[in-house]
Amino acid sequence: MTDHGSDIDRTGYWDALRSRYLRPPGERPASAARGLHHFALVCSDVERTITFWQELLEFPLAELFENRDYRGSTHFFFDIGQGNYVAYFDFPGLDVDPYREVLGGLHHIAISVTAETFDRLVAKVKDAGIEVLMVDGTSAYFAGPDGERIELLSYPLHDMYGTIVG
Repeated sequence: MTDHGSDIDRTGYWDALRSRYLRPPGERPASAARGLHHFALVCSDVERTITFWQELLEFPLAELFENRDYRGSTHFFFDIGQGNYVAYFDFPGLDVDPYREVLGGLHHIAISVTAETFDRLVAKVKDAGIEVLMVDGTSAYFAGPDGERIELLSYPLHDMYGTIVG
């Protein structure tokens, strides 16, 4: 694995944060949220985005309507399982910059699939000529139609490389 980031050992910092803020599951207050309604991104081409998510990744289009906040804009949703959705907007007539990773912006969208589905979808993405970065055979990173970074994981929900989140 390639070394990234700072050479500073941050173990003490992380230990202090865990000690100060992280509580065992039985001691945590209940979340104020019911769940993630949808995660919204901006796209440059509605049909290309639908083809990518529905045909290539096999996440069905669940809804499509006019954006209430921007006349002529499309707001559409893809079912990624468990009642969760990835949504997109297009903004015709608005000069939107290309995707780039910035502070406070999108780093990546991680979606859990079964191991069998993982192998099939990664093969489809590669066959489509999209470059895939594989990590440990369980995680695949690739760019969406507008450069947004997507990760497919073969780990179950709540499992992050063997660490149970939650």
